[in-house]
Amino acid sequence: MSVTEKDVAYIAELARLSFTDAEKKKMTSELNAILHYVEKLNEVDTQGIEPLSSIHDQVNVLREDHCRESMSNDVALKNAPDKLDRFFRVPKVIG
Repeated sequence: MSVTEKDVAYIAELARLSFTDAEKKKMTSELNAILHYVEKLNEVDTQGIEPLSSIHDQVNVLREDHCRESMSNDVALKNAPDKLDRFFRVPKVIG
């Protein structure tokens, strides 16, 4: 599979990009080099190799999940600098 300048022009149009003729030629050769490299990867023997989601063997250590009661509004608002009824009151940040 190879990329032509026509393909590059079409993709550029979809991405709303504009390239000069020289840039199209350069982009075409760069994309073809990438595809050539990917084709080389198909030649590698991966028989018996398990797919990886990460190159690290680390396991995420998670704590046990325990259900407990939520904090009441009174306790949550106890040290609030400004409140209105049962809500925190904060300064306006959007003009």
